[in-house]
Amino acid sequence: MKVFVTGTAGFIGMHLAQTLLGEGHEVVGLDNFNDYYSVQLKRDRHATLARHPRYTGVEGDLCDTALLTRLFKEHRFDVVCNLAAQAGVRYSLTNPFVYQKSNLEGFLNILEACRHAKTPRLVYASSSSVYGGNTKLPFSENDPVDHPVSLYAATKKANELMAHTYTHLYGLQTVGLRFFTVYGPWGRPDMAMWIFTKTMLEGKPIPVFNHGKMRRDFTFVDDIVAGVKASLFRPGLNPYEVMNLGNHNAENLMDMIGILANNLGVEPKLELLPIQPGDVEATYADISLAQAKLGFTPTTSIAQGIPRFLAWYRDYHSKQD
Repeated sequence: MKVFVTGTAGFIGMHLAQTLLGEGHEVVGLDNFNDYYSVQLKRDRHATLARHPRYTGVEGDLCDTALLTRLFKEHRFDVVCNLAAQAGVRYSLTNPFVYQKSNLEGFLNILEACRHAKTPRLVYASSSSVYGGNTKLPFSENDPVDHPVSLYAATKKANELMAHTYTHLYGLQTVGLRFFTVYGPWGRPDMAMWIFTKTMLEGKPIPVFNHGKMRRDFTFVDDIVAGVKASLFRPGLNPYEVMNLGNHNAENLMDMIGILANNLGVEPKLELLPIQPGDVEATYADISLAQAKLGFTPTTSIAQGIPRFLAWYRDYHSKQD
């Protein structure tokens, strides 16, 4: 099939595109290579895709309606996957308008492009952050999500509402995926696993928020990609779907730090800090819906996944030196 994937220079987008290309699909990828984190890392991800003959990479922005219109006219996409977005909870506290542009205006442009092109299915990234301050664990798609605690979370909830509107009004099939703390090779430098690894290797204290009393549903990127791929092609889905994609394990942050430290062969120094605005104490995915509808079964524990991330991290940085 011909698949349009936005955010292909991003972490999950690159892995998804690689998998689709490896299975014989044709991928058109869009990314704006913004400087929220290392542009070089994004260029390096993109370079791994650009070598593939069935990959077409486009540098551009979701807010460029003329570009999207042209791409949808030139390519009759069989399915669209929107992974491009401004990520990060803490960044949204100081840069709110970036989220308005990318996550709201950009997503509306994707919806409109799919509507006019009569795209059969749109899959898009939501986030576990929509659950806000919910304390009932694990998080279920049936739980209320009306109290976001960050602007980033509010934009992701807005995406789900916008998608619902386009499904209702225009019959566009939409599948929203609530990702839970994705990690792995080619990961993001603003995420805890990368930050902790870099800081430990430099012999500096790790900033540990909420005094270490945090739990996260760390999900390996290969498992996430398997779920995204199923959501793109699986028959029998409802016109409007929202599903959790997580590892179905709420791991203690201190356990994650311990596995990192053991694999790095260092004694971690901890700087215990209060919880940050916009953060939540725990995330934990109920994945029964994705299991039933997508056959989604994550298989990678953090004890297996962290060494794979570290092997890539060391290799990548050895080539940068």
